[in-house]
Amino acid sequence: MNRRPIGMFDSGVGGLTVARSVIDLLPGESLVYLGDDARGPYGPRQPDEVLGFSREIIEYLLGFGVKMVVIACNSATAAALERAHLEYEIPIVGVLEPGVRAAVRRSPRLQIGVIGTRLTIGSGVYERAIRRKDGRASVFGQACPEFVEFVERGEVEGDHIYEVALGYLEPMKQWGMDTLIMGCTHYPLLAGLLSDILGPDVALISSADETACEVEDILDRLGWLADGSTAGRHRFLTTGDIAKSTELGRMFLGPEVEGAIHVDLKTHPDLGI
Repeated sequence: MNRRPIGMFDSGVGGLTVARSVIDLLPGESLVYLGDDARGPYGPRQPDEVLGFSREIIEYLLGFGVKMVVIACNSATAAALERAHLEYEIPIVGVLEPGVRAAVRRSPRLQIGVIGTRLTIGSGVYERAIRRKDGRASVFGQACPEFVEFVERGEVEGDHIYEVALGYLEPMKQWGMDTLIMGCTHYPLLAGLLSDILGPDVALISSADETACEVEDILDRLGWLADGSTAGRHRFLTTGDIAKSTELGRMFLGPEVEGAIHVDLKTHPDLGI
C-alpha cells in the first residue's frame, strides 16, 4: 500500500475528465491536479515548448511526493511522454495508448477517426500508434483547434459550436469512419454534441476511463494501491485565475473541487495530503 498522492496535469480543465475517471475507479487515492491555465492551451504551441512545460510541471509535482504522474493532456503526451519515460523513475502515464487500445478493440471495420489539437494531429502519434496495434487500420486525423477554446469558456452546446463541429466532422463522416477517438481530454465534455452529429453508428472513444484502468493496473502491480477504506483527498492547482478554474472545475468535475489553489511552479504550498 502507498498513500502518496497521484500527480496529474493538463494545460487547463480538460484533464478533469481523466481525474473524474480516476476518482470514480479508485476512490481511496488522493490526487494533486495541476491545470497550466496561464500557458494553455498547449495545442497551438511547438512540441519543444510543450516538452519544456511538461518537464517543469513533472518536476513540480514530484515536489509534492507523488507516486505517479498522469499526463492528462494529449498534446503534452505527444510531446513529452517518450522522453519522460527515459528521464524519470516513477511511473508516467499518458492518455494516448489507452484510447488507441480501446478504439482498435471496438472498431468493427478499423475505420478510425481521431480529432485533436494541431500539435497532436500534426505529430502523427495517433496514426502510428493505431497502426502498431493493427496494421490493417485506416486513420483519418482532423485538427479541431476551436474546441478547446469553447470548452475553456464553458460553452459546450449551442448553434455556434454545432456549426463549427459539423465543419470538422462532416468530411470524416463522408470518409466512413465507424469509431472516433476524442484525442484531447477537453473533448469528452463535448460528447453529447459529437454524438448528435455523428449518430449511433459511430463509437466515441474517450481515453479517460481507459487511462484510469491503466493507473489501477500499474499501482496494483507495484503494490501501491491506497487502502480504499477511506476516501482520498484531492487538491486542484492552477497557474491561472483561481475563480475561473474553480468555476469550470466544479462545472466539469463536481463538488470535489472545493476551490483551486494558485501556484507559481516555484514554491510548494502545504496541501495537507
